[in-house]
Amino acid sequence: MESLVEENARLRQEVSELKSTIERLERRVQELLRALEEAQRAGKRQAAPFSRRAPKAHPATPGRKAGAGYGRRCRRPIPPTIEQTLEAELPGCCLRCGGELEEIKIERQYQTEIPQPQVERIEFRIHVGRCRRCGERVQGRHPLQTSDAVGSAASQLGARAVALATELNKGLGLSHGKTAAVLETAFGLQVSRGGLAQAFQRVARKAEPTYEELVQQIRGSPSVTPDETGWKVGGRLWWMWAFSSDKLTVYSIQPGRGYGQAAAILGADFDGFLVRDGWAVYRRFTQAVHQTCVGHLLRRCREMMEVARSGEAKLPRTVKEILQASLELRDRRDRNQIGEQGLAVARGKLEARLDRTLSRNYRSPINRRLANHLQRERNAIFTFLSCPGLEATNYRAEQAIRPMVVTRKVWGGNRTAQGAHTQSVLVSILQTCRQQFRPATPFLERLLHLPKPQTLELIPPTPR
Repeated sequence: MESLVEENARLRQEVSELKSTIERLERRVQELLRALEEAQRAGKRQAAPFSRRAPKAHPATPGRKAGAGYGRRCRRPIPPTIEQTLEAELPGCCLRCGGELEEIKIERQYQTEIPQPQVERIEFRIHVGRCRRCGERVQGRHPLQTSDAVGSAASQLGARAVALATELNKGLGLSHGKTAAVLETAFGLQVSRGGLAQAFQRVARKAEPTYEELVQQIRGSPSVTPDETGWKVGGRLWWMWAFSSDKLTVYSIQPGRGYGQAAAILGADFDGFLVRDGWAVYRRFTQAVHQTCVGHLLRRCREMMEVARSGEAKLPRTVKEILQASLELRDRRDRNQIGEQGLAVARGKLEARLDRTLSRNYRSPINRRLANHLQRERNAIFTFLSCPGLEATNYRAEQAIRPMVVTRKVWGGNRTAQGAHTQSVLVSILQTCRQQFRPATPFLERLLHLPKPQTLELIPPTPR
């Protein structure tokens, strides 16, 4: 009888424990379902600015703040030159009571307007001759010509029109059809999508030597930030590579994502600073000084903590604290709040803490994967603390990749390998112009006016 009572009590205790476990697991399932839903929504959020959650109950008042919190005060400046002055005369009588008006003073208002678009049609009368000695055919060339073609190809787009179309399509991501629509709507200039594609190839051929020069300059840059994203060529998966420095960016669309493709642009003997994410290919540049992206590691730790089970959050939380402390230490160094010796001691403590954290054995598979990744990246985590001015994240390359992601969503990619190379050349020129704070359209016009492809200086030489 007593054994039955004891067994009954034991079974009741087990049932109670199982109920508690079930309740805890049900709560965990609900948390994971919410996290999964948020992750699925986040995967679609790149295509449009969807709201992440419900609107705030008490949102901030839109517009500028009153008083000292107004922010930077600015207004459109008065134009330095005036091309036209128009008089806004008083009406014949008061609009309210019909009484006689008396002029008191004259106020001034300014408008900066776009002139009426007008297509300029130019005819080049090309003088053709023949050498009396060898019989070679020779024809003249005007500085405004973009090609020597005659006959069926004699009617072409001008340099300014092609440069604008290049910026619309390659720089702003408009499709060929929308680019043609903008040219027709704004200027009355009719052009087909195929005609635009041929024009872009013409620009790329003229820009090829300049592109090769950019490749050589990126190989000689003291610090380069690479990144890559998927790209479609003829419906097949290729990769859009971006290599950025503080002065220029080189893009290259290639059929692979391996070391060979990266070395084709960066060079196998690159020996500068390489600020990159954790992709294993970049570690094969053995002569480079590596800095792994701290932002990627922090993001990985935060994502792990959001879905961690009991006991699994300790490792990512500790790593997150160490990385944030390293960024704070960098900021103190940059503000001259810590000396070289203090910086070395503080860095040594962070490295020792990370080493102790990684020396432990972790039973959780996701923690083991994180620990193994950090072990592989161990020598590249704190490089930025020893090299003032070195970025801790690969933000440059991610900023360069972002416009390409938008373009990919708008019109998908390229149809041919030649079109992919044209894309690489032209977006490299446009992005580098942006980094140099120079307008791209005049530079593209200069390229198109060249009789044959040659290198144009895109980056001013560094003064000595």
